[in-house]
Amino acid sequence: QVQLVESGGGLVQAGGSLRLSCTASGSTFSIYAMGWYRQAPGTQRELVAVLNSDGTTTYADSVKGRFTISRDNAKNTVYLQMNSLKPEDTAVYDCNAKHSYRSYWGQGTQVTVSS
Repeated sequence: QVQLVESGGGLVQAGGSLRLSCTASGSTFSIYAMGWYRQAPGTQRELVAVLNSDGTTTYADSVKGRFTISRDNAKNTVYLQMNSLKPEDTAVYDCNAKHSYRSYWGQGTQVTVSS
């Protein structure tokens, strides 16, 4: 089993920055990929960024060049550095960990970007 705890969400002005953290506990040795998803009001949940076990990364076109996913293996933590934030980035962001045959999710954290 895996537990994910997220932090770092909040309210920020357009053009500002925010860093989200996702810390995994439990059977973390079996996690082979971690990433961030988001869901804005009235939209479907979308992939934001994923860090795979082979070191490759995937970003949504809308965040490329502005967001960076990284990890600290010693802390079992994945980060999402969000720069040049736009109002359209406003959403509930959720951390995902792929573990064997299933995925685990955090509690979600609200990111609100004001104009």
